[in-house]
Formats: sequence, C-alpha cells, structure tokens
Amino acid sequence: NYKNMADTEKLLKYAIDYLSKYNSSKKNLENILKKRIMRMKLEKKYKYNLYNSIPLILEKLEKNNFVNDIDYTNSKIRSFISMGKSRIYIKNYLFQKGIDSIVIEKSLEENDEKNSDWEIVAAKIFARKKNLKNNIHNNEKNLAKMARAGFNYQISKKILEEI
Repeated sequence: NYKNMADTEKLLKYAIDYLSKYNSSKKNLENILKKRIMRMKLEKKYKYNLYNSIPLILEKLEKNNFVNDIDYTNSKIRSFISMGKSRIYIKNYLFQKGIDSIVIEKSLEENDEKNSDWEIVAAKIFARKKNLKNNIHNNEKNLAKMARAGFNYQISKKILEEI
C-alpha cells in the first residue's frame, strides 16, 4: 500500500509540474494523468489504483486553485480573440478540452457584455494575418476562408469591405 501512496504522490507532483508550465482544464488534466499512468511500468493492479486516485488528485488541485475551469475558459477566450479566432472556433476548442458548455456560454456572454464587437476585432486580426485583400477575383475565396474559420457572413462581408 505504501508503494501505491508513493505513486499517487508522484502523480500529484507530475500534475503540479504540468500545471506550472501549461494552463489546463480539469478534464484535459485528467486525460494527461491517464496517459501518464498508461506509460508507467507498473503492475495492472497498481495502475488501476492510480486511475482511481485521479478524482482525489483533481479535487485537491481544484480546492487549492491549481486548476479552475472558469479561469481557464476566460484566459483562453482572451488569448484566442487576440489570435483572431471566431466564437465558433473558441467554443469548439473549449468543448474539446472538456469545459462544460454552460461555463463556455456564460464566459462568452460575460465577454460580450465587456466588449460587444470582439468578434469583429478578431475577424480583422484574422484577415490581416491571412493577408486577405478585397478585390473582385478573391472575394469568394476570402469569404470562404473566413467561413471556414467560423466567422459568419455578415462579419466576413463587413471586414472584407473595409480592407
């Protein structure tokens, strides 16, 4: 049983080390810990016990604010806006990282209240990064690029007319 406790402590230390380098959602960290356990050279029963210790590790990290899905979500939203990402891209990314859809919607709504035209700002950044130019020959292609990036038609049209 001592070995099991020592491995649990190692797993906790690994989680803290990971979080010191990367911001992570709770679900994403859970997946990382599971992959870590799979790579460990341990007997199956020890691995099984370690898998069962993951919820306790996550709870401890959450209680001590090492992992916080709301902070993670808000941080990612700010980061993605500055990178020129659309609302749809942001929602999909956060959903893939295991963030609850209610948390995603609430954070996006709060962001809308602070800055209602953030998606237009993001679209401008996207257009600049992709070097989109407004001319008759490229207009359909540019609209298609913006649509694939998740920007709606009205925003795409507005940005392309301003270029």
